[in-house]
Amino acid sequence: MKKASVILDKDYQIGPIDPRLYGSFIEHLGRAVYGGIYEPGHPQADELGFRRDVLEMVRRLGVPIVRYPGGNFVSGFNWEDSVGPRDQRPKRLDLAWFTTETNQVGLHEFCQWAKEAGSQVMYAVNLGTRGPEQARDIVEYANHKGGSKFSDMRIANGHKEPFDIKLWCLGNEMDGPWQMGRKTAYEYGRTANEAAKMMKWVDPSIQVVACGSSSSEMPTFGDWELTMLNECYENVDYVSLHRYYGNPTNDTPGFLARAMDMDEFIHTVVSVCDAVKGKKHSKKTVDLSFDEWNVWYHSNQQDEEIWKREKWGPALPLLEDVYNFEDALLVGSMLITLLRNADRVKVACLAQLVNVIAPIMTRNGGGCWAQTIFYPFMHASRYGRGVSLKTLVRTPTYDCKDYENVPLIDTTATLGDDGSISVFCVNRDLQEDFALDVDLRSFGQLRLAEHIVLHHDDVKAVNTEADPDNVKPAAGPGGTVDGGRAQIRIPALSWNVIRFEKP
Repeated sequence: MKKASVILDKDYQIGPIDPRLYGSFIEHLGRAVYGGIYEPGHPQADELGFRRDVLEMVRRLGVPIVRYPGGNFVSGFNWEDSVGPRDQRPKRLDLAWFTTETNQVGLHEFCQWAKEAGSQVMYAVNLGTRGPEQARDIVEYANHKGGSKFSDMRIANGHKEPFDIKLWCLGNEMDGPWQMGRKTAYEYGRTANEAAKMMKWVDPSIQVVACGSSSSEMPTFGDWELTMLNECYENVDYVSLHRYYGNPTNDTPGFLARAMDMDEFIHTVVSVCDAVKGKKHSKKTVDLSFDEWNVWYHSNQQDEEIWKREKWGPALPLLEDVYNFEDALLVGSMLITLLRNADRVKVACLAQLVNVIAPIMTRNGGGCWAQTIFYPFMHASRYGRGVSLKTLVRTPTYDCKDYENVPLIDTTATLGDDGSISVFCVNRDLQEDFALDVDLRSFGQLRLAEHIVLHHDDVKAVNTEADPDNVKPAAGPGGTVDGGRAQIRIPALSWNVIRFEKP
């Protein structure tokens, strides 16, 4: 058995964890909305048509905020299409995903669903085919009390009180050639600045997220952030980051190392934000919103076939990745990475929530089940609250195709408001267990409350409607606590949550 160690100290803190770190994302894409959260006529549908079984699964994840309605979709979206009587809402061709949008679920319906799910709404405005004027108008519609054109329109549409949406995205991936209304960094920065200014004039209590480059692999990355922030720094609150990973070459060690790229991505964007802060002699700090992150590659070929066969159909079954066990391990490491950067990453959105590259899957007219990635996210959301702790980790490492010195034990820890300690750990070793020494001496007397393990002997194992519990958490082997030192056994190739509490 291999050995590794972690030293924790109550005074060595990264910073408080913003609950919005555990956000998610619902786009008008595929079956995320229609056939996902919303399916009138389903045995589990409520009076509004939303599936109760899906709502219950979302509540289990503890998602505090949901980004909506896109994504690429938002760059061609007219928000006015989604309000008012449903029988009068237009059907539109969605050029982002080559489908037809019926607008049967819109702002009012989604805000009601989010309330039932225990979530806030993070609303994205269209800065692709539209601009600052329409961004101002939707803030007035959603948040102004009354006595103006758009707030009175909301009241006439049946919602007297404002929706009070506090977090707004200024468009989506505006440097991408796939984006409707693609802009240069300067064009976008100017547009975002004017939109943010006008939106905050309508409601000074809101915060806004400016689009970073759509990927760290884009040729625009870095220069995009620098140029656009130079135009809008003082009027924006966050910069967005988006990142997806895949394993098309079936290289498990290399795939499990991808979180190192995520960490480097975060540090690079932080450095650019702070460079602009210095250049402008500003006292304001712009933080990060990692509002799209996940594994995404399983469904690519399937999507091409669907488009060839069913282009312009409504709610096509797109981006329906079926996640396996190794995907859950990488998602665990990505969550650990977000926690390690909680001082600057204040918002994050697992993309997406239901059916579309999602932890939750449904069958139209049928069941609802958790994919493998559901469990690390649920554990982190449930136990990774409070303060993120700095961890001094000693672990063996390995090299792979793209990375050197990859830690075999990937770990971090959080300090709860009740004094509990949660240690999150991924063992990347494909064959060997680890004896993990955890130094907890600065926290006083603690007991080992729980050890949760997610493991499967087959890295390609998946969950299905017929076998929803094929990959699921179980009680771990645990260990001992003596004199402020814990010895925990960490199984080979596993996600672990080790929880310590006051006796």
